[in-house]
Amino acid sequence: MKTLYGIQYLRAFAALAVVVFHAAEKVGEHFAIGAAGVDVFFVISGFIMWVISDRRPMSPQQFLFDRVRRIAPSYWLVTAVMIVGAVVGLFPNLKLTASHIIASLFFVPMRSASNGEIWPVLVQGWTLNFEIFFYVLFAGALFLPRNWRLGFLSLAFGGFFAFGLIFQPTSPALHTYTRPIILEFLGGVFLAELWLRRWIAGTSLGLACVGASLSGFAAIFLIGADFDEAICGPLAMALVYGMVSLEADGSIGRVPLLTYLGDASYSIYLWHTLAISVIVKIAGFAGLSSAPTVVASVIGGTILGTAAYEFVEKPFRKMFSRTGPKQGALARRPS
Repeated sequence: MKTLYGIQYLRAFAALAVVVFHAAEKVGEHFAIGAAGVDVFFVISGFIMWVISDRRPMSPQQFLFDRVRRIAPSYWLVTAVMIVGAVVGLFPNLKLTASHIIASLFFVPMRSASNGEIWPVLVQGWTLNFEIFFYVLFAGALFLPRNWRLGFLSLAFGGFFAFGLIFQPTSPALHTYTRPIILEFLGGVFLAELWLRRWIAGTSLGLACVGASLSGFAAIFLIGADFDEAICGPLAMALVYGMVSLEADGSIGRVPLLTYLGDASYSIYLWHTLAISVIVKIAGFAGLSSAPTVVASVIGGTILGTAAYEFVEKPFRKMFSRTGPKQGALARRPS
């Protein structure tokens, strides 16, 4: 299965957008639209899982095992670093409880003792709670014949979303699993089905989709408007659809740096906040202003993430690849 370079580039840009968002937030600046990188990741996740399941049939058990072995080891290691850092006083605002640590490690949504938010010990790990939820539903679809799976996923995600609208649950798990953002996974699945059927746009429409999406994100940022899943989800879908359409039309080639950053995007996403925290503290002692601090934080977070990709994620992959089925190049990152 060949690598989709457009998807790789979107992974890279989405990860870097989140890094900039956190770097700016840490110094009191605002780049809120950077958080929309998560919406892009969720659409990509739905797209890739659907294509993988179509091209490489697997059992639900194999699918779940592969997904967990790809995302859990690195996440557990970063979480352990956060726990040790909190214990020795590096993260004074992080309050730990045994129940919250256990819930974090097993991807169970729970309110943090630090601020009451539904966050794990590693804050950005909140997205992995959604990923695991998606993987479980997707594994359920794999029990069914191919032509029933899309309907099952539509009913499942639609049912959870409707439950949330009607009952507005307050428990951390149900509140998480009924948020509108879950529909972004389903949107990615539908885009993948269009791509597999070759119901895709040509170059002009593909460019229009990409341009409209980027313009929409830029407009949200420039006017300072509120943004949520109802806005960013469709924009992320338009971006992914436009990119895969351009790729199918032969308009996207390989850019080594972006391809590499796409491969490393999961590690960048997991590890970058550690570097940002250290760099912001050093910048504060040095009296640096916010702009150079943000730049240094983005560079440092990206470097730490790529180092973790080389020395943590890749060795973990090699270690665990001996215990289960391999995935193709299209599924390099667990998104």
